[in-house]
Amino acid sequence: MTAKLADKYGPWGVVAGGSDGVGAAFAHRIAAAGINVVLVARRVPVLEACADEIRAEHGVDVRTVALDLSASDAVARLVDATADVEVGLFVYNAGADDISVPFLDKDVDTHLSLVRRNCGAVLEAAYRFGGPMVERERGGVVLVTSGAAWAGGASLAAYGATKAFDLVLAESLWAEWRGHNVDVLSLVLGMTDTPSLRRTLAAKGDAAPDGIATPDDVAETALRHLGDGPTWIHGAGDPTGPSPLGALPRRDAVLAMSRSWAEE
Repeated sequence: MTAKLADKYGPWGVVAGGSDGVGAAFAHRIAAAGINVVLVARRVPVLEACADEIRAEHGVDVRTVALDLSASDAVARLVDATADVEVGLFVYNAGADDISVPFLDKDVDTHLSLVRRNCGAVLEAAYRFGGPMVERERGGVVLVTSGAAWAGGASLAAYGATKAFDLVLAESLWAEWRGHNVDVLSLVLGMTDTPSLRRTLAAKGDAAPDGIATPDDVAETALRHLGDGPTWIHGAGDPTGPSPLGALPRRDAVLAMSRSWAEE
């Protein structure tokens, strides 16, 4: 897989939300293929530590761009920081929601920040980085979404809505760009053993359950199946199949989603 990645998508990849967890795993996998990496995240110490690790382990060039992707100028700054390199692979992994609470229990600015990070920045990044890929007729885009996108659910209003946006955006771009040799994948994650998940569970006094997906498995599988879009449901028996709630009436799907999220 590694040689194929470099040949098909190189020479540079960008991982937004690339300082730890799934994003860091993507960065390591991309670097292991001989592709130089641009890491994007807010927390500078974690970002730089991840970059140093990748340089030491894989010997590729690594750039770090410290950005809050909810800022209105974030994508423009990222484009400026990569203007001198050919980005052939773009992964948008930012946008987790550490605390799922009822809609009115968060202030509106927090909701709007999530929407900017998970919708506005995703759309702009896909446009800015995908456009040159389409012109070159070479590239790959992964938008990481969530099972929260399948239906509405209590305590998931803004988060689930933004992840549904990402899922439909990726599927639509796959349909538009597949004839231009640009692969697009909507990667749907279930419970994955990330620092974000552990923080969320720790706040409830819980620990991560055994047997859930690991970041490295997620990244390896997604990159191996990047050409199998539009959607890959990680860990599903039929990863390119329908939503697991697709057979239910919408009302029942929403109730099932609400129960499922409350139990996690």
